Amino acid sequence: MVTREKILVHVCCASCSTHVLNLLSARYEPAAFFFNPNIQPEGEYRLRLAETAKVCEALGIPLIEGEYDPGAWDEAIAPWRDLGEKSERCWACYRLRLGAAAAEAARAGTGIFTTTLSVSPHKIHERILIEGEAAARRFGVAFLGEDFKKKDGFRISVEQSRLFRLTRQDYCGCLPSRGEAAGRRR
Repeated sequence: MVTREKILVHVCCASCSTHVLNLLSARYEPAAFFFNPNIQPEGEYRLRLAETAKVCEALGIPLIEGEYDPGAWDEAIAPWRDLGEKSERCWACYRLRLGAAAAEAARAGTGIFTTTLSVSPHKIHERILIEGEAAARRFGVAFLGEDFKKKDGFRISVEQSRLFRLTRQDYCGCLPSRGEAAGRRR
């Protein structure tokens, strides 16, 4: 029996995770890490966590829940709270979440980690790379900086999320982006 290298996958939400976890399962032995103190209100956090658990169970992938501490997120993004999406506010959020994923990978003895963030066309892959690689250096692990939206990754994730009957959110999870999404709907 051939053993595959373990990889820790930071999961932002179930709908983004479907394609990424399937894709990585062909090459690695993934474990999902749900660390998202940015998601508010708490009911939304619980919904996204429950849906992630549903996907992980269906795929036979272990799920690790990180600490839910919205105060830590507020502190991390405080200087940039009033900036819009795709700004330093988001980079600080990536930094916090990818740092936690790198720390968890190191703690678990997993030499490599990645994130489902890059499947979204609303996320900036170059910034994910910068923050992921910096976190990897800090914790002595490697970062798989794959752009999962490529090769129709986003479209595939949408199709798979429909098969799983998952919620498709219209905001990343933080309250500022929720307000921005409400403004776009108006």
